[in-house]
Amino acid sequence: MKVIVIGASGHIGTYLIPMLVNAGYDTVAITRKMTPPYEDAPAWHTVKREQMDRENDVDFIQNLKSMEPDIIVDLVNFNIKETRKIVEGFKNTKLSHYLYCSSCWAHGMAETIPFDPDDLRKEPLDDYGKDKFASEMYLKEQYRQNGFPSTVIMPGQISGPGWAIINPWGNTSMKVFQDIADGKEIALPNFGQEILHHVHGYDVAQVFYKAITHRNQALGESFDADAATHITLYGFAKHLYEYFGHEAKIKFLPWSEWCQYEGSPEECDHTYYHIVRSGVFSIEKARTLLEYQPKYTCIETIDLAVKSYIDRGLIKVD
Repeated sequence: MKVIVIGASGHIGTYLIPMLVNAGYDTVAITRKMTPPYEDAPAWHTVKREQMDRENDVDFIQNLKSMEPDIIVDLVNFNIKETRKIVEGFKNTKLSHYLYCSSCWAHGMAETIPFDPDDLRKEPLDDYGKDKFASEMYLKEQYRQNGFPSTVIMPGQISGPGWAIINPWGNTSMKVFQDIADGKEIALPNFGQEILHHVHGYDVAQVFYKAITHRNQALGESFDADAATHITLYGFAKHLYEYFGHEAKIKFLPWSEWCQYEGSPEECDHTYYHIVRSGVFSIEKARTLLEYQPKYTCIETIDLAVKSYIDRGLIKVD
């Protein structure tokens, strides 16, 4: 079967392409630029690569159709208009499965936990989440009414070596990592009990792959793609002090005071959107229907990312 992966060299595709190639799928990796994946693998030296620009190529859908895919994995679709183009463009073709990458940001603030992946009353907080949720609803409608063969997968905070992970402040500033590595005191917002959802890119890729291999169970469904457990801001910071061999020195500040302490309005805003939707995601549905079993815990994923920071000189250690 032919599988097209759109956005193939990113956080998820880095690991999904080798899974597909090694399983014998006729795989096409589509990217805007011929950038290398985050981690190399033999499959990346044999997979067919196509350079295509969804935003600027008016013939993008027609070019996809000419490849006659059986399966499309859409990892970089951020606009409901693009989702509609896919559905309209692939009516009456041999496409048997369209896998859409949504996001945990499609959820709003937690009311009860864990979040329900099938919730039809989500209240996203920003335009990104609203667009993702609009695509989710549209795909579910098209599956029910017209049988369009879609599956929705919602990753948590994709993490791992080679890119910036969300830190114990809920943003991507390197300062808190360095302060902890130096054994300095840090401050967390509120009581540090908001929850982050680090999941390794490999495990997110695994959910996509399992949805392909368990197609009948996946059609028309939504799945969270996360680690088995999550971590609080406090737990994250405390773990990092232990990682660097220091006693934890953590204080807590009310939100407005903490934003002044953090010092960057942009990073403070980044923190807000990560922690205001604090909640828990369950992987039980993915385990039950797709036989998903995470390879990495959230702590293992964090440690791999921090080691990568150190190896790249982004965190200085004595």
